[in-house]
Amino acid sequence: MTLRPLLLLSLLLSIALPAFAKDDAPKITVLYDAFGDDPTLEKDWGFAALIEVDGQRILFDTGNDAETFRRNVAAKGVDLADLDMVVMSHRHADHMAGLSVVLEANPDVVIHAPQEGFGIYGSSLPSSFYRKDAALPARMRYFDGAPPETLQFGSAWSGAKLQPVAQTTEIAPGVWAIATVSDVPGTRELRELSLAVRTPEGLLLVVGCSHPGLPVIVAEAAKLDPDIHLVIGGFHYVNADDAAIAGVVEALAPYDIDFIAPGHCTGEATFAALQRAYGDRYLYAGLGATLVLDAASGPDRPRGAAAVFDDAERTAYRALALRGDHVHDHSAGR
Repeated sequence: MTLRPLLLLSLLLSIALPAFAKDDAPKITVLYDAFGDDPTLEKDWGFAALIEVDGQRILFDTGNDAETFRRNVAAKGVDLADLDMVVMSHRHADHMAGLSVVLEANPDVVIHAPQEGFGIYGSSLPSSFYRKDAALPARMRYFDGAPPETLQFGSAWSGAKLQPVAQTTEIAPGVWAIATVSDVPGTRELRELSLAVRTPEGLLLVVGCSHPGLPVIVAEAAKLDPDIHLVIGGFHYVNADDAAIAGVVEALAPYDIDFIAPGHCTGEATFAALQRAYGDRYLYAGLGATLVLDAASGPDRPRGAAAVFDDAERTAYRALALRGDHVHDHSAGR
């Protein structure tokens, strides 16, 4: 997609859609990441973001450490008691450790999480999932040979209102949890949710770690709306070779993406490659950044050459990356 001329865009929006004041425009704030330019926030490996759109406040992931998440949320003035819902992308600790902090402030909030058999978020399975042998005595059989029709499995957060998501689902008007499954060595069969939100500018797509592959997730989002305004989050090419990085840039090219704002586990070399590919459509989205999807000017953050790391951020990012488990095979020749 080429950038729409701003005058034509504003005219079309004024005809087709209600006017959006800047304060009412959809926005996303990064609450947890390993790089950023806000000195009031604490960097750590992980991801969390707050999405505000149409009066809804959606928390996406909760970072790697509960107390760091708590401090960052407080520093940004975010009231967790006012959340409308939470979306948890997947079961890795660097995305879910702050959920206990959320539940302290908002115990009744609905939490959408990927449905996995025996998963940490809780789930259920029909008792037909296991093979039975009626010739065994009752004391050797599960449930004495008379199991319930459905087996319920507990979660790590007792009493939380967890809503398992097995397939792409509209969880609120114009808001979808996109369900995908990884087929990548190291995370095969891991289920992951991404968040797609319809905005006046197009689709806002928020990804956690993109373990199933960013092109796979973007393709699913494009089924909902081929006009994708912004993709933001972790793309999981942190240790990828140059050929694999070139492959993902090429795979994204056919999609109608206005802006791209990589963070978290995307990787330094991938940041650089995407910056070259997207130019002024590459947005800086470090810790503490708030991107405002304003109709008149597009997302309000530094772009292009102004969006690169400084030396301090690069050093911090590399140190934090070494602490995580991000050694999956991202070589193009695998």
